[in-house]
Amino acid sequence: MKCDLHVHSYFSGLCTTPFVRRFCRESYSDPRDVYALLKERGMDLITLTEHDSIESAEKLRKHKDFFVSEEVTCKMPSGSEVHVGVYDITERQHLQIQQRRNDLISLLVYLTEKRLFFSVNHVFSSLTGSRQEEDFQWFREYFPAIETRNAAMLEAANTNAARLAKQWRKIGVGGSDAHALPSAGTAFTEVPGARDKNEFFAGLRVGIGRVHGESGGCRKLTRDLFLITAGLLREKAWTTLLSPLAAFLPAAALLNYWSEDSFNRRWAARILDQPESAGTLSGIAMPRPAMEEAI
Repeated sequence: MKCDLHVHSYFSGLCTTPFVRRFCRESYSDPRDVYALLKERGMDLITLTEHDSIESAEKLRKHKDFFVSEEVTCKMPSGSEVHVGVYDITERQHLQIQQRRNDLISLLVYLTEKRLFFSVNHVFSSLTGSRQEEDFQWFREYFPAIETRNAAMLEAANTNAARLAKQWRKIGVGGSDAHALPSAGTAFTEVPGARDKNEFFAGLRVGIGRVHGESGGCRKLTRDLFLITAGLLREKAWTTLLSPLAAFLPAAALLNYWSEDSFNRRWAARILDQPESAGTLSGIAMPRPAMEEAI
């Protein structure tokens, strides 16, 4: 079975880019259009991972192959932020997760006790801001999975994430991270032989999942930025006054490429092939994710 484990729609909320975050959304994709395209591209299971929201689920609950997930914006003990994919949850679990997302220890204990499957997303990306070496220690000690194929990230960042997952013996997952409709389903996770959702996640937990798909780059990001801008113009007519600024979108994509490449190189050099004993967290006793025990 195949599933794109990282997809956004209109319900991911406002973007985080300075100035435009006051009026521009992360995505303008209709959840029903995302569902249809994912099915067209061969996905057997469908989920949406909105930022700290499960609102889009109301549009898709009628489909038996749909399950609820979210991408949680989590505050690390260091003060930095990280995006955590949490999969196959209930509405009650969503509320509990949101209450804990600014307390990493409480969140990790809850996810582990409820046996929820979760991953750290785009680990070598500057998307959520700065990173501290301590953050990677938390990822190594307490996160069962790492996103190793993200269709919006640079190929080098995906390659390094895959290396890190192998080195740390973590589960690898993949998804498109699509904020514009054409990107949906361009990366995904496959579990050979799975016949339903439960077998899909059981396969992931024992390490037989595979990731497939493409990476990102300047051309793809530029296209998606133009599509998001078009969605903004359709929704808020007054923003046509800002339309001349669209000429700077290719430059913004190029600047993003440089920033992402620099971040990836810096942290890969510091973290990859680090001795197992280096920088181990001490004095913190928490239950390990149950799915790690089977790997």
